[in-house]
Amino acid sequence: MTHKNPVAEGSPLVYQSCLPLSTKTLTVVIAAIRQHRSQVRSRWRKLSDQRAAVIVLAVLRHNQRPQDLAAGNGISASTVRRWVTQVITVLAAQMPRLSRVLRRARRHSEVVLLDGTLIPVQRPRHRQRRRAHYSGKHKTFGLLVLAITDLAGNLLWTSAALPARTAEITAARRNRICAHLRTADLAAICDLGFTRLDDQPGPSHAPRPRGAHPGHPDDQPTIITGRRPARGNPLTRHQQTANDLISSQRATNEHGFSNLKNWRILDRLRGNHHRATTLIRALTVLTQTHTTR
Repeated sequence: MTHKNPVAEGSPLVYQSCLPLSTKTLTVVIAAIRQHRSQVRSRWRKLSDQRAAVIVLAVLRHNQRPQDLAAGNGISASTVRRWVTQVITVLAAQMPRLSRVLRRARRHSEVVLLDGTLIPVQRPRHRQRRRAHYSGKHKTFGLLVLAITDLAGNLLWTSAALPARTAEITAARRNRICAHLRTADLAAICDLGFTRLDDQPGPSHAPRPRGAHPGHPDDQPTIITGRRPARGNPLTRHQQTANDLISSQRATNEHGFSNLKNWRILDRLRGNHHRATTLIRALTVLTQTHTTR
């Protein structure tokens, strides 16, 4: 017996949408699809590589539902999800390590920008995960991600996604950012949340002030932050001017975060978050491909 279940609203309607992405971005996704297909030795797909790449970019850029894209292209929703997983796995493996990123950045500048951002997530079901993913600063649930950008605002590196309850300075210590910066002979401009991050400055080969011991923090600081006013000891005019200069330099870091969050799939992550790090690293590679200042 054959059962026919027509759509309640009638025949499905298909509409066209524009993806504000460059041709190079589409080429990178097509190459990722072909690389995975060669690895698994797959000879046939329901759609061409170009159409599959457009579907994956529609999910990542516009956060389109896989069910809607599947119905409009004559495929199943599980196929769309599988293509998205394959692409982000291949692209995430292309993001270089932090040490290599800092060595490349040292060729163009002596300073980078370091900051953290919150990626909103759906409210977890389990009580312990709710406590870990709740951010008291933002009053919502999310994941903490650190990012390093250059002075022009280009996104260079993103860290693994951590529960939002984790402090930014704790995440920086887990990733050993200070050690990598010293190895690359670089300094990072940060906000006041990273004030005590560089608590073990290494020796410097630059001329030291008279009376300063080797490895003095004022020799060659690895972490450059402003100054906090103490109780009964407000900041001087020169210290306030220095804080304003640091804040003006840090504003460029927000361009890197805005370019990353233009991928609307990060508006609110749903489901299990065990692949959040892979997704963010893949989007970092696509952001570097699409945006260059």
